[in-house]
Amino acid sequence: MKSRKDDTRVADKPPRAKTNGDDLQRALSWALTDGIFSDVHRHGNVNWTPSALVRLAIFWVWSPEPGLVEAARCAISRVEKLFGSVAVNSYQALTNALVRHSPQLLLILWQRMQHLMQRCGEASGWRLHGWLVLAFDGSRVSVPRTRQNEARFCKPPRKKKSRRKKRGRHARSARKPKRKKSHYNPQPVGPQMWLTLVWHVGLRLPWLWKLGPSYASERAHVQQVLQEQKFPENTLFCGDAGFVGYDFWRTIVDGGHQFLVRVGGNVRLLKKLGTVCRHSGIVCCWPDGALRKKQPPLTLRLLHFHDGRGDVYLVTSVLDNKQLTDRQAGEIYRRRWGIELQFRSLKQTYGRGKLRAHTPDIAEVELHWSLLGLSLLQLLALKEQTRIAEPPEKTSIATVLRIIREIITQPSETRPERDALFQRLQRATTDSYQRHTRKKSRNYPRRKEEPRTGKPIITTATAKHRNTLRAIMNHLKVA
Repeated sequence: MKSRKDDTRVADKPPRAKTNGDDLQRALSWALTDGIFSDVHRHGNVNWTPSALVRLAIFWVWSPEPGLVEAARCAISRVEKLFGSVAVNSYQALTNALVRHSPQLLLILWQRMQHLMQRCGEASGWRLHGWLVLAFDGSRVSVPRTRQNEARFCKPPRKKKSRRKKRGRHARSARKPKRKKSHYNPQPVGPQMWLTLVWHVGLRLPWLWKLGPSYASERAHVQQVLQEQKFPENTLFCGDAGFVGYDFWRTIVDGGHQFLVRVGGNVRLLKKLGTVCRHSGIVCCWPDGALRKKQPPLTLRLLHFHDGRGDVYLVTSVLDNKQLTDRQAGEIYRRRWGIELQFRSLKQTYGRGKLRAHTPDIAEVELHWSLLGLSLLQLLALKEQTRIAEPPEKTSIATVLRIIREIITQPSETRPERDALFQRLQRATTDSYQRHTRKKSRNYPRRKEEPRTGKPIITTATAKHRNTLRAIMNHLKVA
């Protein structure tokens, strides 16, 4: 039997000091729960759980090690030390599992991240002026120059047309054909991967993404995403001048959503078509191809404002000015430019301007999970900073990344109460001082002056347009 003296000693024992690893375990358990992976299909010989594999992949892309193999070894040792077990014990096993299971894991993790984004940002930034604003844009990410990467990601060369040799006695006397000028077909410096990103404008967080070769179409990527994924009600898609076209806009409208897109000289619009289009600012998108197929026109609202450098023209499918005013549309489009900062954070701050994988399958896995790891960093900071009413644009991704890497490097280190992870993340913001001079350097020689998009071409509808529209309306009434 234990004496009362022994019981007193046990009761007076001070609690164990909390470490950096305890805080990181708590943060990951909030974001990655075992229940969300219940529908993941695995091979019968697999011993790991999906949550353990995802946890190891996150530590892999968070590791500060420069090489993929070294980062995997570091992640395996840290995860085993923190959680007591690890999904796999080698770099090859980790990459093989991620190549096979990433497609279904990414769908689950996108839904989980979107759910947590709504929980954290419901009070600030989840919707802008009543709209869930999602921006889309594309960028290229370089990969090492290997034969496999070149075959997968580089644009294939054009096939030369074979010329039939002339035969007969007049073959020699025949005049030689003129040599055709070679078409300029530029190629990138090295193999690159195309990344199309859908980005939450209010919370400044990635929503989802799609990868392809360097010659992929970002507009086709977004169309595939619109057909494959479901989006919340009252979603407003915002894009730059490259996301134009009747078919592309029709896909958004047919899905029950709205759009706000910049237009320029590459877009032709009609005015004075029907009774609705006689109002000020109302135009129609009705190209000749849709006219011949007797597809109905798209009725749009044309907006015009000045951004300090030149004129900006926007079109939106929201026709009611009360639902989306001109001022609100201009504010949303200006905030859309934050997606360019997201690309800069991925390439420069996070160090993914050039990937490290020498094979295309592993390169895609590296970029997928790097984006997921970066999104999780931003989400953890958003969770803590919304508690103190800090706006999402004040988050310093570099500071958050440094905090997490310090914890991974020294997980067993005890920390004082005021240096808990949630408190450090709350302080991970950009400088709040007011700048008194311009940040842009004077006479910077490599500054690129991109051409302006210009003004959209607006013509008056003809009698053919009106007659075709009248026939389409009569057919719809009969149907």
